[in-house]
Amino acid sequence: MAKKHTYEYDIDLDSDVAPARVLRMIKLGSRVLEIGAGPGSITRHLVDKLGCSVVALEVDPSAIEILEQYVSKVHASDLNDPAWADKIRKEDGEFDYVIAADVLEHVYDPWMVLDGMQSLLKEGGGIVLSLPHVGHASVTACLMDEDFEYWPWGLLDRTHIRFFGVKNVQSLINGAGLAIEQAEFVVRTPMMTEFASRWQRLPSVIQAALQRNRYSHVLQVVTLSRKATKGTSGLDLMTLNPTPPTQEAVEHWTRVMARQVNDRTTDVRSTLQDSPVSGPKSTLVGRIRRVIKKLKKKRI
Repeated sequence: MAKKHTYEYDIDLDSDVAPARVLRMIKLGSRVLEIGAGPGSITRHLVDKLGCSVVALEVDPSAIEILEQYVSKVHASDLNDPAWADKIRKEDGEFDYVIAADVLEHVYDPWMVLDGMQSLLKEGGGIVLSLPHVGHASVTACLMDEDFEYWPWGLLDRTHIRFFGVKNVQSLINGAGLAIEQAEFVVRTPMMTEFASRWQRLPSVIQAALQRNRYSHVLQVVTLSRKATKGTSGLDLMTLNPTPPTQEAVEHWTRVMARQVNDRTTDVRSTLQDSPVSGPKSTLVGRIRRVIKKLKKKRI
């Protein structure tokens, strides 16, 4: 059996994963430009299940070879080239949808790329984005443990060069003159991520503090946006509440991540121990315990 491409995966269209959410935002029979299409994991569903006409953009030669099985045209373009959109517009015109699923975090200037995407829309067309959320509790846990380690995949994929919190996703989209029409959060607890074992090492008081942010379990943000018009502001992501994952999803992803070699570092020393100089009361753990205690009192 041939080895799968790094970014090749199967998609259950009824699931809560980001690619399935992206696909559910696309209307049947649309003309679509898929940016950073990889080996066609989303592409084949656009073509086979949704009956879309798809033009793809991809820079990886090994992925392009696979993509060509699904689409008639692939642009081997680099999104870091400011002229990338001009070539597509000249050769292929405009589209009903432009998709960038987990792409903008890989480019130097996502603002420029999003402007280019907007220029390729038909009147009333939509842009569908999927972006990883750097504010996830598992990432902040890594920072607190002094170990921001890049991985071959996931939230800290080593090819990620841009990072977005919920507010940053909002400003990225609105700054391009777009209004969010639809937004969904992919929600995963820390134990459902590749950082499960690191999370387990944290003191419970730190875990509790990190999860006080209501977006602390948001893994990805998926949005459908259109050109903003006078009098339309679109959705405000900060007013939306994430929906917890189903028990089935919790059990599935917890099992999947437990099978991963997800604790490769040999340095497991804690950086959150009591300070031998100032004493326990001045430590981070101690301060957080006191804050949580005060917050509990206020709730009573």
